Amino acid sequence: MEYRILGRTGVHVSSLCFGTMSFGGDADEPTSAAMFKRCREAGINFFDTANVYTGGRSEEILGRLIAGERDNIVLTSKVNFPVGEDLNARGTSRRHIMLSVEASLKRLGTDRLDVYFLHSFDPYTPMEESLRALDDLVTAGKILYPAVSNWAAWQIAKAQGIAAQEHLARFECIQPMYSLVKRQAEVEILPLALSEKIGVISYSPLGGGLLSGKYSKESRPESGRLVENAMYKVRYGDASYLENAERFTAYAQEKGIHPATLAVAWVMSHPAITAPIIGARNVEQLEPSLAAADLEMTPEWRAEISAFTPQPPPATDRTEEQKGMSYGAVKTK
Repeated sequence: MEYRILGRTGVHVSSLCFGTMSFGGDADEPTSAAMFKRCREAGINFFDTANVYTGGRSEEILGRLIAGERDNIVLTSKVNFPVGEDLNARGTSRRHIMLSVEASLKRLGTDRLDVYFLHSFDPYTPMEESLRALDDLVTAGKILYPAVSNWAAWQIAKAQGIAAQEHLARFECIQPMYSLVKRQAEVEILPLALSEKIGVISYSPLGGGLLSGKYSKESRPESGRLVENAMYKVRYGDASYLENAERFTAYAQEKGIHPATLAVAWVMSHPAITAPIIGARNVEQLEPSLAAADLEMTPEWRAEISAFTPQPPPATDRTEEQKGMSYGAVKTK
């Protein structure tokens, strides 16, 4: 297992992060424990959860699993999505952040979270309020590094500017969606992370399962997120995603590599990525993703695989610039 520095924190984390969304849901506690053990055997020290995963059971199970080695684990959790019926049981207001972090710490059985994410953008709360609350939690030692997930690049950049101006703790990690079939992060989010030295733990490297090798135009599994989950059906509903995934799967099989292994390794190879978040329902399903840690991907190989899906247009929409065809373009060898 390779270890990388998380942004500019100085913290060493494994090049794969394990996401515990399945704990207490698709994976019962014994199965969750088996996956945790296998991850530790493989060298993973980075575990991601959220207060909304399986109604808090993910945090509870993970907390019991890390109890004997808490100081060896880099632990994350999140706040924003609804955790109850009350109108204020959601969002990134100071009130909800403070209530939620205490609840997460209790469920996880720990005195601090290494990384704490704002799980998505809250249009009703000024950034200044959320950032001040996170800064106060850093001062109190309840979280070590603020972070953000599912924000646009302009929102992240604006927040970093506010943090610098007001002398608040800045975001040290971001968590965007990123896979071979979902490449929007390449346009602005990943360049921003490289420029500002922000750690990146991207989620859904298998495209919700599309890149696992189980999906084609003729066949698909009877169970799985793309079959059972309405949100994932919408997210990956474009017919072109299935066609691209089918071509990618055939390519991986020709190479004698499990498609999941190749898909995760492709994400890992982007220079901005600290660690893709992998997940599974059981140890058997986990193994191909773990194998990505041992697959070395050259820039040439990455480019060959990238050609299976469209490159997203640049932020300016000046697609000619990607071909070096613009005013004053300089040709380099």
